[in-house]
Amino acid sequence: MSLGQVSNVRQRRQQHLLDVKVRSRRATQHRIRRAMGVLSRVILLAALLGVVYAGAREAARRLFFENPDYQVRTIELQTDGTLQREQVLKEVDLREGKNIFKVNLARVHDRIQQLPQTDEVQVVRKLPGEIDIRVVERKPVAWITSEKEISDPFASDAAFLVDARGVLMKQKKLLPEYLGLPLILGCSSEALEAGKVVESSEAKTALELLRLSARSFLQMRFQIREIDVSKGYCLLVTDKNHARVTFGFNDLEIQLRRLEQFLTYCDDSKQELGSVNLLVQRNIPVTFAEGPATVINDTIEPAVEPRVMKAIPVHAPKTRLRQGSGGRETAPSAAKPRTDSRGSSQGNSHPRKKTD
Repeated sequence: MSLGQVSNVRQRRQQHLLDVKVRSRRATQHRIRRAMGVLSRVILLAALLGVVYAGAREAARRLFFENPDYQVRTIELQTDGTLQREQVLKEVDLREGKNIFKVNLARVHDRIQQLPQTDEVQVVRKLPGEIDIRVVERKPVAWITSEKEISDPFASDAAFLVDARGVLMKQKKLLPEYLGLPLILGCSSEALEAGKVVESSEAKTALELLRLSARSFLQMRFQIREIDVSKGYCLLVTDKNHARVTFGFNDLEIQLRRLEQFLTYCDDSKQELGSVNLLVQRNIPVTFAEGPATVINDTIEPAVEPRVMKAIPVHAPKTRLRQGSGGRETAPSAAKPRTDSRGSSQGNSHPRKKTD
């Protein structure tokens, strides 16, 4: 290869390298310009969105949040129990005059739901200025206390109302029908506090017994007034007729069927049940009490001929010992009546007998 050919080859290579560098520089500049274009469009779009958001927020503030037409004018509270309007509104910090769009309905719902008396709650916003709150309260089925004896649940701080689910309540307004609710005594295995749910097996069994006993026949014939759970192994139940029934913790339905048979027998034989121990499966101990009609009749209609108690006369001794000697002398059986100066005798209705 000649010298001229070698130089031409070198020139072509250098030219090719220059072309590659120029194309690479142009490609880089093109990519930069394209990236800057994309970035500028993103910045412009973000600025536009920011302006739109700020404008929408300002418009919402003026049209809704600061518009006097959307102030809360009416708060409708409906409840089927003893919850007071002031108590509920204070709990959720809700009042008239507040902007209706600033009221957090979810927060209001949760705060009312946390009240011990609340079972279900519904909160609705009605434009332009009304909020409706509907509360379904828990229905108490019994009183419960850790004390073994209590005379007045209304006046006792240790007595709580409890619903069928075991939720404890402390009502601020006590209704007259609460006084007739059954009383669960001796629940000392746990701390009782309003809003909590009872967890002891004794209390749960007592509530289950109240639920099962609310059947048609037993509800009319066997109305529970008191359940003593202090024994720890049984339930001592007293009904409205003062009959005492001992229940075990297991197989309550079977025990209630046995009790139903006893009550049916009492109705057929016109007797009153005194006590029965349902813990025993065979040879069940049972006693019968005197019927209320018999007690009332004996009190109102006593015997026609009253019983007269006759006194037994006491006779004085025939003889007495002479003081200071060993002889005897006879004594009269009765004292002689005294005579006055006119010779008339003054009788004594209770003559004293002379005895040593």
